[in-house]
Amino acid sequence: MESGADSGAGVEGEAGGEFLRCFGRQIKLLREAGGLTQAQLGERVGYGEAQIAAVEQGRRIPKPDLIDAVDRVLGARGVLVAMKEEVAKARYPSFFRTFVRYEAEAAELHVYDVHLVNGLLQCDEYMRAVFEMWRPLLDADTVEQRISARRDRQKLLSRVPKPLLSFVIEEHVLLRPLGGADVHRAQLEHLLLLGHERNIEIQVMPTDRDEHAGVAGPFTLILTRSGRRIAYTEVQSHSALYTQPAKVQGFESTYGVIRAQARTPKESLGWIEKLIGEL
Repeated sequence: MESGADSGAGVEGEAGGEFLRCFGRQIKLLREAGGLTQAQLGERVGYGEAQIAAVEQGRRIPKPDLIDAVDRVLGARGVLVAMKEEVAKARYPSFFRTFVRYEAEAAELHVYDVHLVNGLLQCDEYMRAVFEMWRPLLDADTVEQRISARRDRQKLLSRVPKPLLSFVIEEHVLLRPLGGADVHRAQLEHLLLLGHERNIEIQVMPTDRDEHAGVAGPFTLILTRSGRRIAYTEVQSHSALYTQPAKVQGFESTYGVIRAQARTPKESLGWIEKLIGEL
């Protein structure tokens, strides 16, 4: 990675899907060794037979409390619990997993977005609309897994100590009523609420600007709690992480100009509030 870019491209579900199937087979072997049916195991851990079957087949990502309960009931002695972190990673597309690890360690995070409201700022209705309109279509289980994973990422917003977060969003992103009028309003109101948090700054980039430093596309900057500076780019399930100081500095300089060209945080919240009133 220190040489510049770390390509994270990959077909969704490759490594994660295989790991989940392996994890599920281990549960099945432990269950059968204990002489339990799927229904009996489900009853003892408080889940349905269908849920146990889906986990054993690697079709559903088990929640942490389910893993704890299964480990205890089957006498796995912590073997299943020890894999909870890897199970959690499988909720994300393969190209995104390394970024999520760095994001969780952020002391500062700065984002320029051009297509969607950033996942960290999405309300439940908006994120569901986004995942349900994804192409190729995601199955129902995957949609629920992605929503759960996104909510988990959003814990960063309220982590203690709170990270410093800033977002520059293109104006047209907030004008587009993805998911319909009700979802549009809910998302704008959610942004307005988050924008009043002391550690979160939201800026809107007007469409009528005749100079724009962000023409090369969206990106994210991270300063980790250990002092590591990282830049991240992503397009069409292909991603790259940059750690080379000169490369990261280029992104940081670009972001500084983008922020200067956008509306100020106060002006941006006023613009969002006015837009809500016009809906």
